[in-house]
Amino acid sequence: MALVRWRPRHEWDPFADFLGLGDEINHLFNHALARTTPALSEVKWAPAVDLAIKNGNVVVTADLPGLSKDDIDISMQNNVLTLKGQKRREKEIKEESCYCVERTFGSFQRTIKLPTDVDSSKVKATYKDGVLEIVLPQVESAKPRKIKVDVK
Repeated sequence: MALVRWRPRHEWDPFADFLGLGDEINHLFNHALARTTPALSEVKWAPAVDLAIKNGNVVVTADLPGLSKDDIDISMQNNVLTLKGQKRREKEIKEESCYCVERTFGSFQRTIKLPTDVDSSKVKATYKDGVLEIVLPQVESAKPRKIKVDVK
């Protein structure tokens, strides 16, 4: 059972319990973040992804530092692109020699609903310097087209 600080009340105030709420939340986060251990680095993570439409192509760019191309799996179904992979720890770190661990390791999965229809048979992916770029050509029916207006 947790101990609760006693606060004398002279008058009934319905908002009295909210006054110290901010301090209690800050206390909670400060203690949770101060206990960073190697086990916390093994949490789920997801790579940062950019999505753009350039020259009739949907271009997805993902930051995947420290991975090889064999660690990355790309699939597509029903206009949904899925990136899967695993980032492995380079070497085991002993807890007694570890001061701070901020890099995350483990498996990841990103599922991205594409904003337009693409031709999945013409998808190209390149991986260089930890950056994955996937170019997905739009189908002709999804590309914007100009319509000429006749004036009478």
